[in-house]
Amino acid sequence: MEKLAIFFMLYLVAMSRVHCEGTPKDPESVEKWFENLPNLKEKLTKFHFFFHDIGTGKNPTAVNVAQTNTSLQSPTFFGLVRVADDALRVASTPESKIIGRAEGIYAADSLEERGMLMTLNFVFTGEAYNGSSLSILGHNPIDHKYREIAVVGGSGVFRLARGIATVSNVWYNVTTQYYVMKYHVVVLHY
Repeated sequence: MEKLAIFFMLYLVAMSRVHCEGTPKDPESVEKWFENLPNLKEKLTKFHFFFHDIGTGKNPTAVNVAQTNTSLQSPTFFGLVRVADDALRVASTPESKIIGRAEGIYAADSLEERGMLMTLNFVFTGEAYNGSSLSILGHNPIDHKYREIAVVGGSGVFRLARGIATVSNVWYNVTTQYYVMKYHVVVLHY
């Protein structure tokens, strides 16, 4: 089971969707963009959104795909792996406008504190960033007031992105496994 879970995680990372509808993505256009890169000016973009993660109910947005025999007895859920397709919203309320999706995996990776390895693509669908994405990778110790997760790449208007996503908890319901976190993102890109 463990080997299957590792294979599945690697498969998801390799096959994750990269959206860049507003930017030509055919090989010739991408090559031309890279050839022009020395003439492009690096930009700094700052924005925030709310990450809505729902683990139960009729329409969960995060589901368990692997766990050890002891994951659910562990105070940190060590070994639990989830696949997510969570809404990114403009506000912390469930009715607020969706501006994208957080698609990928996260896994409980700590024996001593509740924390997760986050491997997600933030795929934007709203206005200026429609069709663009940011990729994050890092450890998220969820009981800390503020956490930093690395932005390791991007597509569309965020090509060659690098930066930091600062995360904080807004509210959660343990019974429904509905969690809302605020992401403040600062990225450099071309």
